Amino acid sequence: MSQIPRSALLLGLLGVLPFAWGVLTMLQQDLSDVTIRVIGPRFVGPYVQLFYGAVILSFMSGVLWGFATRANGKQATLGYIFSVLPALWAFFTTGGGEETAAQNLILGFLGLLMLDWYFHRKQLTPAWWMSLRVLLTTLVVIFLGLGAMI
Repeated sequence: MSQIPRSALLLGLLGVLPFAWGVLTMLQQDLSDVTIRVIGPRFVGPYVQLFYGAVILSFMSGVLWGFATRANGKQATLGYIFSVLPALWAFFTTGGGEETAAQNLILGFLGLLMLDWYFHRKQLTPAWWMSLRVLLTTLVVIFLGLGAMI
């Protein structure tokens, strides 16, 4: 695996911030109160984590769709089918309460990592893709897990 481009790494890590912010606002009531007053209750605690997690799984479906366009024939068809799974997972599994939704998002991100690996093995991703995806998935799963436990 080659080195992750700096811009991709930086933007990927910035994309993890809402998951971390959710944990911070669960641990710090003053931070939660200020956030609620300034930008609203959807941006604190599990709400920001769960909403953003569903958005990111949907976004990643689009990324995988892009990788599928680099394939041909049956491999492309399978790629397109796989690419819609993260968005469908988020849509159908993020109800049922905060803890259940967080657990389902964790499973969704772990499943996404397996799909990333599939596209990587088919040489449809950049060489550095899995290095970035393992790092980001690890961080997201940790923050979602902490959010579910607090």
